[in-house]
Amino acid sequence: MPVAGVTGGVAGRGVEVTRVGGRWRVTRPWPAPLRPIVHSYAGYWEAATATPYRVRLVPTGRAVVVISLGEPFAQIRRLGDASPTSQVTGSLVAGLDDGPRVCDHPGGQEAIRLELTPLGAFRLFAVPMSELTNRVVELGDVLGPEAGSLVERLAATGDWGTRFDLLDTALSARLARGPRPAPEVSHAWRLLSRAGGAIPVGRIAAEVGWSQGYLIRRFTEQVGLTPKASARVLRFHRAVGLLTHEGANLTHVTATCGFYDQAHLNREFRALAGTTPGRAASARVAEGALAL
Repeated sequence: MPVAGVTGGVAGRGVEVTRVGGRWRVTRPWPAPLRPIVHSYAGYWEAATATPYRVRLVPTGRAVVVISLGEPFAQIRRLGDASPTSQVTGSLVAGLDDGPRVCDHPGGQEAIRLELTPLGAFRLFAVPMSELTNRVVELGDVLGPEAGSLVERLAATGDWGTRFDLLDTALSARLARGPRPAPEVSHAWRLLSRAGGAIPVGRIAAEVGWSQGYLIRRFTEQVGLTPKASARVLRFHRAVGLLTHEGANLTHVTATCGFYDQAHLNREFRALAGTTPGRAASARVAEGALAL
């Protein structure tokens, strides 16, 4: 869905269009109520002839919403999982993962993709995030019948400013009436995030004033992963970011991110991404995806 008269840069109403590989990416600053809970928010469509592709999604410590306005994914499955999976046929919600997924698309994709903090997703979805852990479900399964109407209205207009207006309004309304995470869980997540996962769970429990067992139960309900699993994902995600820098050094990354040694770093990349640190770095992870 090209923006008329634009081949890159600003398209009006704060909308910016850029070419990223084989896709056009369109963005606009999201409104103030959404800023604390949204990591990224962008529309995109394929810039050339529709071509099937496959990507591997790796854990980021974020929940994802994909609103499909064109062809949806053909298949989304956990890496190495040969069992039959329920097929997501349109717009989707993905909870937090502790392992990689493989996504196949037939080409012709046009969509809006959001990355949410886990506690922001808890407020927007109004369901325990533990119910979405390692799962991908239809958008309507989480947002209810209003999701279908929203997707129809988004697809009916080709103006990206109008699309963002519609989505901003819908998300802000849900956020206003959504449940509030426990302050202790919010503080625990901040501690983990700021430390890149390199902080003991016992120290977090002591700081928030809860027992470890109670912290684990409430944290898992509202975030989706246990504090220990979240720390593991955040440590991995930080390492991926550092490895994408020019001249990245494995020894430096290992020490900075709190891995015991490079063997530990390698094991974690195998478990969480199904690849090596070197291959992940060369693939240049974008929005949690490795091109295959």
